[in-house]
Amino acid sequence: MDLSGVGLWSSQLRYGNPAESAEAAAELDELGYRALWIPDVGGPVLDSVEHLLSATTRTVIATGILNLWMHDPAEVAARYATLTETHGERFLLGIGCSHAPLIDSKEPGRYRKPLAATEAFLDGIDASARPVPAGNRVLAALGPKMLTLSASRARGAHPYLTTPDHTRSAREVLGTGPLLLPEQTVLLSTDRAQAKEIGTAWLRSYLALPNYANNLRRLGFTEDDLSSVSDRLFDALIAWGDEDAVRARVQEHLDGGADHVCVQVLTADPREFPREQWRRLAAALL
Repeated sequence: MDLSGVGLWSSQLRYGNPAESAEAAAELDELGYRALWIPDVGGPVLDSVEHLLSATTRTVIATGILNLWMHDPAEVAARYATLTETHGERFLLGIGCSHAPLIDSKEPGRYRKPLAATEAFLDGIDASARPVPAGNRVLAALGPKMLTLSASRARGAHPYLTTPDHTRSAREVLGTGPLLLPEQTVLLSTDRAQAKEIGTAWLRSYLALPNYANNLRRLGFTEDDLSSVSDRLFDALIAWGDEDAVRARVQEHLDGGADHVCVQVLTADPREFPREQWRRLAAALL
């Protein structure tokens, strides 16, 4: 399973029109993206994985991430085995513990001890009849404890909403060997006012989640940076501008120790498949 180079992270491929999702995935496969990453905020995520595997022939399909509170580990392992038998070694199982406000909104108090919950989920997978190999799974990881777990119990880490500085520090924690696969959000717009308007609206929902906010505080951002979505914070989290600006940011992650960078494209309409932007980035990055 080759996880070098550049991939795409897309909510549209997961939650958009299935026919367009399949058509877009086939094109992205032909364009040469190494992996297509999809989120899991409810619903049958493994059905979406199967849908995308069926639409492609070469690219890796990755969950970024499979929400461990929403799935049974033995069932995930069994389905993983079936998908791999059918489509080959092209499914990277990204596992994550999500966020307290999202999980507790339906069942108050359920979200607790995320590190222990992740370990228990991995234990369940490993104890299943057909375990998912550690080399075919990664963990959502921001802080040092989860990064350390991703090095010992998985193939590496998939940090989300981070910066090149975080990539450098994460590589120090992981050491050599484990994969580091950060997500990088981008906006193909050279109009700063337009980029800031689109990106700020998108960022605010994430900055309200403690895991992301706490990680950014560890990176040196202040309460004012977070509450106002300061220019400093915005520029650190979102690569905006032309293809050269995106390419430079991806290279910062690679220089900092990333093995693979999954790019997430923002547009004014979050439901839109940004296929023109994906094509432009393929020409610039692949």
